[in-house]
Amino acid sequence: MLLAHPPAESPMLCSGHAACPGCVDALSARHVLAALGPNTVAVIPPSCMAIIAGPQPYSSLAVPVYQPTLEASAAAASGIRRALDVRGLHDTQVVVLAGDGGTYDIGFQCLSSAAERNEDFLYICLDNEGYMNTGAQKSSSTPLYARTGSTPAGKTTRKKNLTEIMAAHGVPYAATASAGHLADMRRKVDKAKALRGTRIVTLLIPCIDGWGLDDDAGLMAARLAAESGAFPLYEVEDGERYTINLRKTRPVADYLALQRRYRHMSAEQVTALQLEIDAGWARLERFERMSRAEAHAGANAGAQA
Repeated sequence: MLLAHPPAESPMLCSGHAACPGCVDALSARHVLAALGPNTVAVIPPSCMAIIAGPQPYSSLAVPVYQPTLEASAAAASGIRRALDVRGLHDTQVVVLAGDGGTYDIGFQCLSSAAERNEDFLYICLDNEGYMNTGAQKSSSTPLYARTGSTPAGKTTRKKNLTEIMAAHGVPYAATASAGHLADMRRKVDKAKALRGTRIVTLLIPCIDGWGLDDDAGLMAARLAAESGAFPLYEVEDGERYTINLRKTRPVADYLALQRRYRHMSAEQVTALQLEIDAGWARLERFERMSRAEAHAGANAGAQA
């Protein structure tokens, strides 16, 4: 069954799926799957992507799909990878397409354990910053002050920094991306595809309904998130080499203004959120400078040897 792939030019995500109008989740998955190609097995836990993919035995994906429990994506991907290797199918990609609830929260223990073992799969976190298909409740990916179904007055805690946590595991590749900067996203998926070991790419997925966006505003929200530094685009190789892919050029107020989930914020809260983003950005730039300094020192040492 795994060898009976559709032609490479066929769409990997077929029309007729159940995504909402304007959904960035479906758009992002389409490009991820196109980059990976037909020789791929997808692991999709309960999430918006599971709704888009469709209930078993049906699927809108033109590749084999396995739907595990919400907490078990990384374990399922590990097992599928090992089974494929036993069969000699080493070139078949195993990709997890999971939401932030199944990654930052419920599935994190499994993901951390897989990363500790450096299991060989690509993990794509489709981060819409909440449990969007069950009522838009908050997750640990929900940013500070965002209004959700379970934080009607605004969330009082910060967003978990998943990429830096995964980088601390020393995995070969951890990155952030979004369809709002499509060339950068496709490059990162291609880069991750060529590596081995645990690779994780977190894609920002503005949720039309959960964020309170106009149907055509998803990509604009993704662009402003990156340009304001609310969702910085960067990559970390081997847990050490940090590279920022897009510089912060806008105030966060530009990003907040698009979304109804932030309409309740006071001027003081907007200022506090800007200060938090600025501090996070300064830390990220410091890591990048340290990476460059270490690379330069290593190159000099090699030349002298």
